[in-house]
Amino acid sequence: MSRWKVVLGILWFGTFLMMAGMTMIMPFLPLYLQQLGITGEHEVAFWSGAIYASTFITSFLFQPLWAQIADRYGRKIMLLRSGFGMAAVIILMGLSYNAWQLLALRLLNGVVSGFQPAATALMSTIAPRVRMGFALGTLQSGGVAGSIIGPLIGGLMADLFGFRPIFFVTGSLLILASLLVGFFVKERFDREAALAKPKMSILRSFAELSKIPQLPALFTVTFILQFAFLSAMPIIPLYIQNISEDVTRIAFYSGLVGSITGLSNIIASPVLGRLADRIDPHKILWISLLGAAVSYVPQATAGGITQLLAARFLLGLCMGGIVPTVNALITRYTPDGMQSRAFGFNTSSFSLGSMLGPSVGGMLSGWIGFSGIFYFSAVLMLLNGIWVYVFTRAMAKPS
Repeated sequence: MSRWKVVLGILWFGTFLMMAGMTMIMPFLPLYLQQLGITGEHEVAFWSGAIYASTFITSFLFQPLWAQIADRYGRKIMLLRSGFGMAAVIILMGLSYNAWQLLALRLLNGVVSGFQPAATALMSTIAPRVRMGFALGTLQSGGVAGSIIGPLIGGLMADLFGFRPIFFVTGSLLILASLLVGFFVKERFDREAALAKPKMSILRSFAELSKIPQLPALFTVTFILQFAFLSAMPIIPLYIQNISEDVTRIAFYSGLVGSITGLSNIIASPVLGRLADRIDPHKILWISLLGAAVSYVPQATAGGITQLLAARFLLGLCMGGIVPTVNALITRYTPDGMQSRAFGFNTSSFSLGSMLGPSVGGMLSGWIGFSGIFYFSAVLMLLNGIWVYVFTRAMAKPS
């Protein structure tokens, strides 16, 4: 097997474990908070939201810093920093005795996170350029698979063993993933040449990358995609309650709606990534964005759970053509030696969308209704797709 495929397999497994570890806590977070002494429905809801969002806040702030260090000292060392750092933080979460400690550790988790963008940057320097879409699409599917399996495993383990052992098991798995990277992933990185380059601040790095017009455009695509996707998430259980005849299985259907999107994403990411290697990736990107916009319409008009699930499956297929294509195009347009910084800024865009999407969606739902949120997401994705189409056509014209 080619060396880059071996590295891809290891990074896929590591990314899977990282995302699974980050999401395992979500099914039982409110119950864990009650165990930590938070009482009252509103207090639990407030703390759950704050603790969930806290990781994205610090991740948004710190990813460009770690990315800048990665471009000067190597991507592998950033993988190990993130892997062992997150393992330690998650184990400490299992030792928390109040909500403030848990909140502080989730903030710290965002600070030390960054395994996936570092893995993406490393893969972009190892995979052949003609297979870049396939490689990054496959790597993306590992993170999505982890985010699907993580809550399921977390919920099952909580029922079997209680809450605290889950953090210890998760931390141990992250240590295992980091050890695999340490022993089996080899990076060809010329540190002396990287350090010889002029040192740039984070703002200067962003300014330099922004001179390449395709990169800010791609960062914007990532932000809008995540913002639109998560703007509907807070109202999904309530929406299912309105359209489902089986009111006794709302929690199950809510989990299924999230899982089916991830499942179709896993299926589509390597396939559409390989297709992007064969034809113009810009075309795959804007077609996928328009397809995602279309998928929100039947969600808004769903008359039952089956229609909603079918539409969410279609959304996942389209997202499978967006994320790996964006990553492949970032690789194409980023100058040598700045790949990690480019992916770091893209991850910050992702985190910003993850922070703002649920809060804005929750507020808007009171004004425009549940169906209105899906139409709102459809309009965002439609405008995103049209903008990408017009932008790429304009960039293709000779000056």
